[in-house]
Amino acid sequence: MKTLVLGAGGIGGYFGGRLAEAGSDVTFLVRPGRRDQLARDGLMIESPHGNLKMPVKTVLAEQLKPGYDIVLFTCKAYDLDSAMDAIAPAVSGNAAIVPLLNGLAHLETLDARFGRDRVLGGTAHINATLRKDGTVVNGDALHRIIFGERDKKETDRAKAFFAELSKAKCESKLSPDIEQELWEKIVFLSALAAATCLFRGNVKEIMSAPGGKEAMVRLLEANAEIATRAGRKPRPAIIQSATERLTDPAGEWSASMMRDMEAGNRVEADHIVGWMLKKAREFGVDDTMLSVAYTHLKTYEARRAANRLSKG
Repeated sequence: MKTLVLGAGGIGGYFGGRLAEAGSDVTFLVRPGRRDQLARDGLMIESPHGNLKMPVKTVLAEQLKPGYDIVLFTCKAYDLDSAMDAIAPAVSGNAAIVPLLNGLAHLETLDARFGRDRVLGGTAHINATLRKDGTVVNGDALHRIIFGERDKKETDRAKAFFAELSKAKCESKLSPDIEQELWEKIVFLSALAAATCLFRGNVKEIMSAPGGKEAMVRLLEANAEIATRAGRKPRPAIIQSATERLTDPAGEWSASMMRDMEAGNRVEADHIVGWMLKKAREFGVDDTMLSVAYTHLKTYEARRAANRLSKG
């Protein structure tokens, strides 16, 4: 099975690297600067599960040709259009796309471009970042990829890709109901993103503040109700786990969106918090916390755009 990985950043670099480490046929679609870095230093991973440094195959967008079975699609939501253009030459024959973007909003766009039959569902549970020196850093023990056919069918392509992942040094699951898994993740993630961005702190810091726990619980309960009214009621064990993680008084984690804000980078405001806010209003669910968080994020975007414009 030949796998094309879009990018070699945090998520793509980690899971693509683990596949390559296990002997899978993996090629990374990268920009010239990253290609040169990988050619010089190899793909480098630092992780509690073992470090890695190895040469990997790369290809530039203008060199890309058909011949892949799986395209592991790892980009930020705001880069969706350009990312689809980049992988388009590879999406032919029986090629299938496994997107690992946060949320669900991207699925409709991918379906419209490539056809629903080519687009599986997928999600990554990992704290991974790309350091300036090109090292992919897995920040904690979590390193799980979950994917599956959105129509719940068992297919040869899904089973073959799962077989490849099963050989790799990461956790993997071929889900019989991937859209349920995606809904459960966004219930958790949009609460974490909304709270940590709004309050500009990690879970531990929010829990130490007056009203912090109440605000977090209110977000999680609203999100769970949104999912329930969408016909995707989260499983009790998922809610229990999310509650424990989101209200952990020692939790030193935050959403990557908050870290992007603090670095002055672009954020997935519309794709995560904005999408859930629309669903809250569609279903008549309490949208107070989501609304305030979304306004905060869009204010940040406006200031960022103005600052960039003033700098020319």
